[in-house]
Amino acid sequence: MTTDKPVPRSPLGILASATATHGTGGPDDIALPRLPGFVESAFSPLAYEVVRQCLAERPDGGTSRSWGSPRASEAESGGGSRTAVALAGLMGDTTTADLASRRMVAGRVHNPLLFMQATPNSVLGHMSREFRITGQMFSLSTLDDSLTELLAMADLLLEDPELDRVLVLGVELGGGERAAAVYRELAVDSHPLAGLPANAGRAAALLLARPGAGAPVTVRADRTNDSDTGTAACPGSIQGLFDLASAHRRLSRDGGSHRLATQPQAPAFILTADSEARKETETHAHQ
Repeated sequence: MTTDKPVPRSPLGILASATATHGTGGPDDIALPRLPGFVESAFSPLAYEVVRQCLAERPDGGTSRSWGSPRASEAESGGGSRTAVALAGLMGDTTTADLASRRMVAGRVHNPLLFMQATPNSVLGHMSREFRITGQMFSLSTLDDSLTELLAMADLLLEDPELDRVLVLGVELGGGERAAAVYRELAVDSHPLAGLPANAGRAAALLLARPGAGAPVTVRADRTNDSDTGTAACPGSIQGLFDLASAHRRLSRDGGSHRLATQPQAPAFILTADSEARKETETHAHQ
């Protein structure tokens, strides 16, 4: 494989995946969960929701030593210091940033809640407390494919023997003024949520570990060649996360393998179902 882009050097096991959309007009749109201290924007509630779904799907974090133990509550399912989190998005919470800017220009009193939630680290802190995740937490902004960046980071973090899992997620919001200006600067004609309200958004998350940790599906970088297929994506797009989550659900159910090409000239990935891990997962899902 010939690419300068970061790619995972070792295979990763996918323990769980989740997606959520709001205000897009699609059939899978959800009502936003209420988060104390977070207002106006869909960014933080969407991030919270996909993390909640991942941890609800694998409340034990996917570690074999937890099989057979009483089901942990969601507030106790994050894995403590053994879980790291990485959140990716090109521009972060543009809804909050735009609202705070408009209030300042209008001479209105500054809302401290907007200052607090303007950085993605705020919702990471909330999730740390809610799910008792105390491992490293990171926020990323990239012009490259977010999926590739997140998988490469998860691979690097899992070199740490003190970590068992890495929770990666991405969030995108609808077409506010700030987002439109950035995409014009990047010479992007449109983006997946163009034309939608600024409070529309989507998010996707993956709970990752090393293969053999009860993961029903494994993902690895395609070492044969760069992808010359795939769909051209906007800079920093999280579409690859949605595509991988969809493939993970299908392979977990049906088995087999799948080659995921995220976008032209970007690294591709091979997903393979582990039949034994799938059986174990299905067994405990029905208990």
